Amino acid sequence: MGRSPLAAVLAALALAGCGGDAVEGPPPSAPDSMHLTSPAFAAGAAIPKRFTCDGEDFSPPLRWTGVPAGARSLALLMEDPEADGTFMHWTVFAIAPDATNLHEGEVPQGAREGENSFGDTRYGGPCPPEGDPSHRYVFSLYALRQAPDLEPGASPDDVRAAIAGAAIARGQLTGRYGR
Repeated sequence: MGRSPLAAVLAALALAGCGGDAVEGPPPSAPDSMHLTSPAFAAGAAIPKRFTCDGEDFSPPLRWTGVPAGARSLALLMEDPEADGTFMHWTVFAIAPDATNLHEGEVPQGAREGENSFGDTRYGGPCPPEGDPSHRYVFSLYALRQAPDLEPGASPDDVRAAIAGAAIARGQLTGRYGR
């Protein structure tokens, strides 16, 4: 049975009430030549509750290798492609190209955060609707040939567009979370 028109309107209003919007289309592409991991969870495994809306909502620690020599900046996206549209949980850009990790709950000095689909300029952990099957959360780290010309709080679409225009390499890590 399909959604009633009233249910569709209420769902749209609920998302709008969060202050942000889902993004459309696939994430920016780039050669998958970087390796992104987390000491907190393995690729494809459950993201610990600590890093979700049901826990402390801290960003998980991340580590990477394989940044190409031509990189002038790094950018990170965290997306839920299984929401209605792709729900953006975190955007971080202007990360120094010689950085090799992000510490739990921190943004590297000098880096900037963009707006997420909650309407906030910070990390917003996994928070799928109760009763949904677990969702996939994709962390994508991009090496860029130039630093994005974006201000803190830039929209998810603007961050994605800046990455798409400058990406030279990518590393991805996927985790899962369900309530």
